[in-house]
Formats: sequence, C-alpha cells, structure tokens
Amino acid sequence: MMTGTIQNEDTFLAKIAKNLGREPITEGISRPVWKHAPQMEVLKNATQDELVEELREQSTRVHTKVHLTDSSQVAHVLQQVIEELGHGPVIIPKDQRFLDYQLMDVLNGNGVHVWDHQIGRENIERAERANIGITFSEITLAESATVVLYSDKDHGRSISFLPACHVSIIPKSSIVPRMTQAAKALRSKVEQGELVPSCINFITGPSNSADIEMDLVVGVHGPIKAVYIIVDDK
Repeated sequence: MMTGTIQNEDTFLAKIAKNLGREPITEGISRPVWKHAPQMEVLKNATQDELVEELREQSTRVHTKVHLTDSSQVAHVLQQVIEELGHGPVIIPKDQRFLDYQLMDVLNGNGVHVWDHQIGRENIERAERANIGITFSEITLAESATVVLYSDKDHGRSISFLPACHVSIIPKSSIVPRMTQAAKALRSKVEQGELVPSCINFITGPSNSADIEMDLVVGVHGPIKAVYIIVDDK
C-alpha cells in the first residue's frame, strides 16, 4: 500500500492545541461511542430479498428502470436493455466480471470499447461518442437506489458520466441498507491496509437537477436514462 508523507504535523497540531488553550494530546485517543446511533437502525433487520424490494421501489422514484435476473440469464437481459436504449456504441471498464458473466458476445455485437489506460484521453472521447456506459456496482444502497463505483486506471469515471445512458449491473450480494454500511465497508478496507480508490462515485439514477424554480429536469449533466440489472449471484 502506498502512503503519503505528512510534513510539519507536530508543529501544526501544537499550534491548534495552543489556540484551544491546552497542551497537545498525543496518546489515549479513542473513537467515541455514541449513546444513540439512529443511522444503524434503518432497514436493520431486512433480509437480502427485502433489500432488493426496497431498491426496486426507490429506483422508481429516481426514474430508473430495474430488471431482476440471475447469472444464467443476465446476458439475455442485457441484450434486451441495449436494444431498448437504442443499441451502441457501448463503453465498459476493464473488468473480469464481464467475462465471468459471459457478456462479451453481447457487447461485441454492439460496438463495445473496453477502457484502456494506455490510450489515455482517447477513452474519454470514446465515452463522449458512446450511447451506453455499462458498469458493475461495488456497493449498492437500497434506501436511495444508489450504486457505488470505484474509479481507477481500468475504470474511468467517464464511463458512467458521458454516455447518454448508464446501465449498472448490481450483484444481489452488493446490496446494503444505506450509506452507513457503505462507509463502514470502506473504512474496513482502509484498516486492513487495502488500497482504496481516491475517486469513489455514489450515483443515484440518471442525472437531474431542480435548481431552477424547483422544476425537475433529467439529463442535465450526465446520462439521460439509467437502468439497473440486479443479478442473483448466490
């Protein structure tokens, strides 16, 4: 794991302590334990199937169509979705799961481009021309119908941002109640020494804005349409 170097840390913290009128605290620091934690109660006892239903219900509120399938039928469903959205070109990250789910035949038939960090900005230009960007959700928030994407050299964030349509494939096992569990999972990765991407995107349906006179407009600064494909991956 790569780590950064902190410059002048002690001097900086000593100055803060002085302004607070106390000596610097250098030991005995522990995370506070809160008496009440309402953020942990939302959908606390929901089963995985109940989380799926919550996700489907919330998706309708954010103008996102949902398909529920399993690993044996996901290629068929993806083909239907691509046809409904007007076919390719399609752009995807370099992700082993597209091979694991045997999706490449469908994608190759729809003008797919696989993100390749070696060609640099050409990836972004391909994303601009693409009709559909397809991703896999790493963590999925049932409460808000939000997919979580990790950006890295093989997965540019332009894939879900620049094409007219965004399709996110959601493994059922990735669905958690809300942001609370997603933050806990990410913190756990850090504590275990895993390298966490510097860019983590939380995306809820197609882009929209109600900044002007509270009139909702969909597709202002990103995909006009969004589709979720939930895959039973047990």
